[in-house]
Amino acid sequence: MKVFSSVAERLEAIVSAVTAAAQRAGRTAADIELVAVSKTHPPEAVMEALHAGQVLFGESRVQEARAKIPLVSGRARWHFIGHLQRNKIRQALPLFELFHGVDSLETARDIQRIATEESQRPTVLLEVKLSEESQKFGFTPDQLREQMEELLALDRLTIGGLMCIPPPQPKAEEMRPFFAKLRELRDRLQTECRVGLPQLSMGMSSDFPIAIEEGATLVRVGTAIFGDRSGKAWRPTGATGEE
Repeated sequence: MKVFSSVAERLEAIVSAVTAAAQRAGRTAADIELVAVSKTHPPEAVMEALHAGQVLFGESRVQEARAKIPLVSGRARWHFIGHLQRNKIRQALPLFELFHGVDSLETARDIQRIATEESQRPTVLLEVKLSEESQKFGFTPDQLREQMEELLALDRLTIGGLMCIPPPQPKAEEMRPFFAKLRELRDRLQTECRVGLPQLSMGMSSDFPIAIEEGATLVRVGTAIFGDRSGKAWRPTGATGEE
C-alpha cells in the first residue's frame, strides 16, 4: 500500500476513493460532501488541507473550535460532528453551518430555545442509535418515529437528515447493514412524515466507501487525511482545563 506523506497527498487519495465509490453505486462525486475531521489537529494542518482544495471541516469540541476557527481562512466551512453539550449550545450556534449529532428531543428543544433568543436558524441532523450500546448517544429508530412530529414542529430548526456512528466492526463490509438501516429509516420517515430529509451523514476513515455505496451524502474522514491523533489534542497557547 502506498504511503502518503502530506495532507495534500492523503486528501487527493480520499477524493479519488470517494469518486470511485460513488461510481460503483451509480452516483457522482457531486452527490457526496467530504467532511475533513480536523478535531485535535492544529490550524496549520487545516490550512494545508484548505490550500489543497478541501473547504469543509468538522470539529467536535466547542472550546477547541472557538479558538481554532479564527486562525483559519474565512473560506473554510465548519460542521459540528460531536455530542453537543447543552451548556455549549449558545457558543456553538454562530460557529457551524450544520450540527451532525442532535441526539435527543431535550437537546433539540434547548437548541430551539437558544436559537430563538439568539436569532439563529441552525440546520441539524438527528443522530440515530442503531445498536444496543448503552454508551452511545442518539434516538432509537422507534423513538425517532414517535418524536418526529414534535421535532419537526421546532420552527427555528431545519432538520436536514440523519446521522449515525455504528459500533466498530472487524471488517468494513460488516458496517453495511447499519448504513443500509439508516437509509431505510430515512426513507420511511420521509414517506410517513411527508418531509424531505436529504442528508445522510455516515462513514468514517475505515468504511466511508461502504457508506457511500449505501447512500451517504456526508462522510466524516479525519485520520485518513490528517494522520493519527497522537499525544495531546491541539490547544491554543495558554489554554488550560477541559471542555
